[in-house]
Amino acid sequence: MNTQQRKNFPIEEKMKTVAIYFMLLLMSSPLLAQDDRKRAYDKEKLESAKVAFITRRLDLTSAQAEAFWPKYNKHNETKWKIMRSINDLVDFEGEISEQKARDLIDQKFDMEQQILDLEKAFLKDIIKVISPVQALKLGEANRDFARHIYRMQKRKKTTPE
Repeated sequence: MNTQQRKNFPIEEKMKTVAIYFMLLLMSSPLLAQDDRKRAYDKEKLESAKVAFITRRLDLTSAQAEAFWPKYNKHNETKWKIMRSINDLVDFEGEISEQKARDLIDQKFDMEQQILDLEKAFLKDIIKVISPVQALKLGEANRDFARHIYRMQKRKKTTPE
């Protein structure tokens, strides 16, 4: 690319390029550590990598990203609280009665319905910020990022240190 072409390179493209390099930099280092001090730092790196990955995958403009990420983060926080509640609900030891088991199952379904309702509301809200096509790609981008992290961790475990 010559000097004239670089001058005509739109700022959004430059931001995307920087985001890609940043993501690759973050992905090239181990993301999950063993001790607590590193874990907090690595959580920040993981979140930064996720932001870069999803921003790139959805091809978000800077204006879209600015409006998207606060909504996405709030949605995820609420969703994870419900998911933790489900885990706490079914995490018990010992014997329980048949009726208690039925009640727990009903509560679990109610919480899963809350997640579904939350997802519906989030998608209706988010397509005011990003296109429906981008919103549809979001689920796939989240799964791809999780797979990528899983593969990195699997490689890390199989690689001798």
